[in-house]
Amino acid sequence: MAPTPLAVLDLVPIPSGSGAPQALRNSIELARRAEEFGYARYWFAEHHLNPGVAGTSPAVVLALTAAATRTIRLGSGAVQLGHRTALATVEEFGLLDALHPGRFDLGLGRSGGRGKPGDAPKVPVAAGGSTPVVDGRTPNGLRIPARFSPAGLLASPRFVLHQKLLTLPGAEPQPYDEQIADILALLAGSYVSADGVAAHVVPGEGADLQLWILGSSAGLSAQTAGANGLRFAASYHVSPASVLEAVEGYRAAFVPSAELERPYVSVSADVVVAEDAAKARELAAGYGLWVHSIRSGAGAIPFPTPAEAAAHVWRPEERELVADRVDTQFTGSPSQVADQLETLRDATGADELIITTITHDHADRVRSYQLLAEEWQRR
Repeated sequence: MAPTPLAVLDLVPIPSGSGAPQALRNSIELARRAEEFGYARYWFAEHHLNPGVAGTSPAVVLALTAAATRTIRLGSGAVQLGHRTALATVEEFGLLDALHPGRFDLGLGRSGGRGKPGDAPKVPVAAGGSTPVVDGRTPNGLRIPARFSPAGLLASPRFVLHQKLLTLPGAEPQPYDEQIADILALLAGSYVSADGVAAHVVPGEGADLQLWILGSSAGLSAQTAGANGLRFAASYHVSPASVLEAVEGYRAAFVPSAELERPYVSVSADVVVAEDAAKARELAAGYGLWVHSIRSGAGAIPFPTPAEAAAHVWRPEERELVADRVDTQFTGSPSQVADQLETLRDATGADELIITTITHDHADRVRSYQLLAEEWQRR
């Protein structure tokens, strides 16, 4: 049986003591090395107003990375449509495809967007899906933690400012499923407005892009991906509590399309690999502090050194805020982490796995991806 493909998700993290220029150079180098290691895809996330994350514009970073690589597929994980239009998105990725045809994945996310009033999953999916979860574990041992409530984060002053600065005054996001339909029509050259005016995007129309929808629940993103017969990427690394229901909701809603005959799912995991488990834990030590900075509403801090992480005195409420993320990070030797990834794959039925790794030292990050790829190829 062919091995399950591995992909990379990169936030362009800024290490403590460094800056955005070096973070960008690190990410471009990592993409080149990931190509050498045999990873199938390399995606860039979109985040804003984070002191420790430089990945603010996937299209711009993708253009730089495409020029530095040759064969690896590149993509967005994801373009956040809540503050963008369908036309602007198709134009940007049409430009990329014009110079590097057939290499790009257009991953789309709903952050900051909206559904229609009364929208709810059209296919009923039980919390956690149909897979039984007992004492926080699936039958094959995958950890499914308690749910994190984002209410406090969404009400934070930084998030409110984030929405204000990304949205033009008086503008309102287009309903997400309509936005996806417009993107598909613009790419296909079939877009016609309500009053009968056609729109043709040059470059963009006919671009050889692979479309993905990213989601964390069985809600609108999963339903839209399924209804349009698109690929779906579910987030275990950000929303581990709802990953099972997300993939099940997508599969239940799936309708075959010209693009796909059957559902196709990728699932993300946060991973740190080293020669042994103790070293991996040391390299991953800053992860909890980094997640806490996000969950507390301050925005991602530059990724701490192991010494900075060890110096932090944790309060119980701080640990509780990050427990679901820290407990579901896969750290260890190559064989240990590969075993955990196989558990995730088997529990979710994933067709691909997306690996996101952050360490303070760039060389350790590259080595983590190398060790994992070598172990994965032996299986």
